[in-house]
Amino acid sequence: MAIRKELNISPVGRVEGDLDVKVYMENGVVTRAHTQAAMFRGFEKIMEGKDPQSGLIVTPRICGICGGSHLYCASSALDTAWKTTLPPNALLLRAIGQATETIQSIPRWFYAIFATDLANKKFANKPLYDEVVRRFAAYVGTSFQKAIVTSGRPVEVYAIFGGQWPHSSYMVPGGVMCAPTLKDITRAHAIMNEFRKEWLESMWLGCSIERYMQIQTWDDLMAWVDENESQRNSDLGLFIRAGMEFGLHKFGQGVGKFVAYGTYLHKDHYQHPTVEGRNKALISRSGFYDGKNYHVFDHLQIKEHVAHTWFENVPAAHPWDEPLPTPVASQNLEHTDFSGKYSWSKAPRYMNYAAEAGPLARVLMNANPDNLEPHQVYDPLFGDVYAKMGPNVFTRALARVHEAARLYLQIDQWLREIDLNGDFYIKPEERDGKGFGATEAARGSLAHWIEIENGVIKNYQVMAPTTWNVGPNDEQGNPGPIEAALEGTEIEDPHDPVEVGMVARSFDSCLVCTVHAHDQKSGKELAKFKL
Repeated sequence: MAIRKELNISPVGRVEGDLDVKVYMENGVVTRAHTQAAMFRGFEKIMEGKDPQSGLIVTPRICGICGGSHLYCASSALDTAWKTTLPPNALLLRAIGQATETIQSIPRWFYAIFATDLANKKFANKPLYDEVVRRFAAYVGTSFQKAIVTSGRPVEVYAIFGGQWPHSSYMVPGGVMCAPTLKDITRAHAIMNEFRKEWLESMWLGCSIERYMQIQTWDDLMAWVDENESQRNSDLGLFIRAGMEFGLHKFGQGVGKFVAYGTYLHKDHYQHPTVEGRNKALISRSGFYDGKNYHVFDHLQIKEHVAHTWFENVPAAHPWDEPLPTPVASQNLEHTDFSGKYSWSKAPRYMNYAAEAGPLARVLMNANPDNLEPHQVYDPLFGDVYAKMGPNVFTRALARVHEAARLYLQIDQWLREIDLNGDFYIKPEERDGKGFGATEAARGSLAHWIEIENGVIKNYQVMAPTTWNVGPNDEQGNPGPIEAALEGTEIEDPHDPVEVGMVARSFDSCLVCTVHAHDQKSGKELAKFKL
């Protein structure tokens, strides 16, 4: 006789507690899952009727973790709408801001959000468990403490050019509102060098960045781990060994389709911004990967579904064509009908497919050997990793931390390319029209769409990486990426379902950590616990 249970993850978050997950289990295996964004924010409504440049001030306040990414999108959307001219210095300083925000997020996510779950008692019988606990246990782990402190260094560089972090507004249509001095550049180099020496090479890699960048295949990576004691016992070496030993590669597969908008526009290839010219100007590439084939990214292939959201029903549409979101008359969060409307998040689809956004999507696009521009990243590692083991909790986490070394080298290069005697801003001519601005935030693909009419905002749409990943079912009842990734997950202890948290946190969404287990038949609470 099948034993059925439900797990309801309620809103007390490790990062932000506005997302719930309902998991249905049969004989200890997840058969179905629903993600529920539990708070309506309405930033698109706030923007309606405002001056077009309001997005530079308002949208960075959407998030205190990736506000720089929203600023990047807001300024880029106006660049394409107003047909601006961007000096090379402006493109460099925008890229530096985006990259420093992303690289600081890597150790913070790994140690504070993800790796602490490896210290769960579920893994206590594994040989590497004691060492994992010693280093990665929350707050008291030896690596946890130092890495979290050092992670703040890159955004000090952001603040040199942006004035502050988070919630800066130094990126504007036509460039940036700063003109750094040689002292600023020297200071930025010194800060990043300290980050490299204190964490990236000494703790994380156990080797030089240049040695790590030579890795091109899964076998190369395994050989790198065993090459010497420094690399084997580095935090990355420990994670790779423990991740495989703990079986993180065996669950959390997801939809197997990936979208990336790409980011970092080359200083010499995007001085006259257009939506059509963006793909070729990217350094980190865009695309859609369906699990077998790559497709050229086209933002017009995106539609958002609202059938299972607490918004009034409208047909699935591209952001330029969809109305501003209007909440339905009533929502009952206490007794949600999961066959109907159950989330404030819309359900994005690319070519009608649910697609995972995030670091795994990015590294897969950069593994594409075709249509490669000379200035674009080509890194075959995750093409080989994906072919050998597919998507899962381990590969998703490995993709996130893999980016740190390359980001450091890119930031160092861009700092050296700034022309202190050159322009940083060219005043644009304001006009009506439509604009599209996109980037890759730390968590994945982020885009803003704007429509300007009579000098004010007629329509503003924001689609964040978490929207891609935590979105609910679409009009056809197909699950979103996290909903799909939870399916098939085996829960060893229903009173401590750490596996649910690990799947969710491998996407780095704003999920929660207080879980209630209920008997599906009686509704009686069985346990209350923290992941």
